[in-house]
Amino acid sequence: MENNKSFLWPQGILFALLALSASLSVGVMMLLKPNASDAQSRVNINNINITSTPAKAGTQQRIEKFKSMMLTSWQQEAKTKGLSYAVPTRFQGATIKTAKLTHGQKVIALTFDDGPWPESTTQVLDILKQNNIKATFFVVGQNVKNYPDLLRRVAAEGHAIGNHTWHHWYHFMNPQVAAYEVNNTTNLIYQITGVKTDLFRPPGGMMNNGLVSYAKNNKYAVIIWSSDSMDYSRPSVPKLINNVFRLAKPGGIVLMHDGGGNRTQTVQALPEIIARFRKQGYSFVTVPELLEMQDKDEKLIANQK
Repeated sequence: MENNKSFLWPQGILFALLALSASLSVGVMMLLKPNASDAQSRVNINNINITSTPAKAGTQQRIEKFKSMMLTSWQQEAKTKGLSYAVPTRFQGATIKTAKLTHGQKVIALTFDDGPWPESTTQVLDILKQNNIKATFFVVGQNVKNYPDLLRRVAAEGHAIGNHTWHHWYHFMNPQVAAYEVNNTTNLIYQITGVKTDLFRPPGGMMNNGLVSYAKNNKYAVIIWSSDSMDYSRPSVPKLINNVFRLAKPGGIVLMHDGGGNRTQTVQALPEIIARFRKQGYSFVTVPELLEMQDKDEKLIANQK
């Protein structure tokens, strides 16, 4: 499962994204007639934000159409390369703590919250790469904004990406605030990586503060966990490892953190966690892979009836 081709990112994808960005720049310049006033035009690739002073009749409409075409092309390219993934219909709007696998496959999904984060995200990625493991990262929008290159690396190395809200707030949110928290994060993930995620994890696992209701209504799969490392409380490394394995089981989802604070213990514990799971016969999958496995199992059972 660790080498599932559906979610691997080819080594050349960074060049592809660079080429797409260059194409967008060239295309926009072609749309704007080159004269003295157009020298004031501004193109911001990261935010896909284009302004022109003064604007000529019809130019803005052509620009918007071109932007839409480029974003569609970008998303299709991402999907072709393995960046995008669609949650099976049965899981849209559902809450998942663990996968129900009827064939007893010993697989586990490692997940990391609150990144991207300086140093610790890089360290976690290095360990995963050394062990040829794909994980799932639930990212915070404001951290993505501050450290976009770290998220690009997460995507480039084939890991799955989920939404963990913009601010990581715990308090109650009305639908408008919940929409801001979820939509802005999803949109920024897409702009930076080409990934259109439909995975959502509420901060703190809180289910009743307005976020989960909004996410479910918009067909996100709400991903909780079955095994909590409790690394946010910064336990000793042996304690952290014991927390992971206390409730670990096939089809399980493990909660850890690569961001939001000092994650030294998590980084130190991760190699031993990986080694122990492998010694017990486990393979590692992303959350989308885990859901696909359950979906296939359930379809096989249904077809046998």
